[in-house]
Amino acid sequence: MLKYKRILLKLSGEALMGSQSYGIDPQRLEDYTKEVKTAFEAGTEIAIVIGGGNIYRGLQGVNQGMDRVQGDYMGMLATVINSMALQSVFETHGIKTQLLSGMNVHPVTLPMSKRNALEAFVEKRVVIIAGGTGNPFFTTDTAAALRAVETEANAIFKGTRVDGIYSDDPEKNPEAEKYKQISFEEAYRKNLKVMDRTAFTLCWENKLPIVVFDMNEKGNLLKEIKGIQTGTVVND
Repeated sequence: MLKYKRILLKLSGEALMGSQSYGIDPQRLEDYTKEVKTAFEAGTEIAIVIGGGNIYRGLQGVNQGMDRVQGDYMGMLATVINSMALQSVFETHGIKTQLLSGMNVHPVTLPMSKRNALEAFVEKRVVIIAGGTGNPFFTTDTAAALRAVETEANAIFKGTRVDGIYSDDPEKNPEAEKYKQISFEEAYRKNLKVMDRTAFTLCWENKLPIVVFDMNEKGNLLKEIKGIQTGTVVND
């Protein structure tokens, strides 16, 4: 029995590096593909937004003296590269996909629209959404929240290397408390770094639950989809 029929899975570009310092680790890509395939074959409709930090981050360019707008567009193009890599490996594993983008990248993507995404779900495809929001000054967290609302997802799943939300950084503070469930209001009041402020507010205003879990642990994605909690849920 699935608790979530349709989800938006947000992955960080850095996660694709695996043990490398740059680029895409083929083994990590393979592992993520198997996790998504298992969840998809269980009957979940899945859209994916992935960052581009393993290749290029917009703010990285700003710190090097580059124009912020130009840097952000470069970062959005990095998400297209990662999304194409996902698409390639998914289809090698027999998963039909549809690659959409918030910025025009003809001929490798179709334009992101609610209609195109919903039609892909009907065709039993995993929807991969690249290109951020298509505009500078927005993070891929915000893009993920926007696409989750657009595609009428039941929740946004934020796959990380940490098994949930803590009162402090668990990698630095072993006394940090893990929250199993927390309200948007409490997370905001405690200034917990769930997502960036714009993305968090968008989810809050649209009553869209945020599930934060460890994507690197085998089987966690399907467990969370079934309602077997391994991470933290943020909701009303």
